[in-house]
Amino acid sequence: MNFADIKQNDAANGPGIRVSLFVSGCTHHCKGCFNEVTWDFNYGNPFTSQEIDLIIEYLKPSHVCGLTLLGGEPMEPQNQPGILPLLRKVREVYGNTKTIWMYTGYLFDRDICGRMCKELPETEEILSYLDVIMDGPY
Repeated sequence: MNFADIKQNDAANGPGIRVSLFVSGCTHHCKGCFNEVTWDFNYGNPFTSQEIDLIIEYLKPSHVCGLTLLGGEPMEPQNQPGILPLLRKVREVYGNTKTIWMYTGYLFDRDICGRMCKELPETEEILSYLDVIMDGPY
């Protein structure tokens, strides 16, 4: 998985101050998308354990409320294996003291629960770590 950006102090993508990960790759291509450059799965840089460690460090201050995943599309089948280790680590280190939000263009009932949970091995575990899912095309 590639990522476009990591925002250390983001106040625009969820409540309070958050760390936001903008993943690369999206097949929705929504009209009026604010981040078209992230449609390309090859855009940005590889997401590695170094970025996971950086995000864990960025989440450390008590004024940081949590993590937001957006993009691109974090729930693209090829992105799910990339975000799962991050979510595991956030919950391992911070438990439920930091919230995890995800913005996805997929519909929760039809696409995620109706299809992905049956077809992709990562989906159910990813869902178990999320506090809020903002779903549907933008």
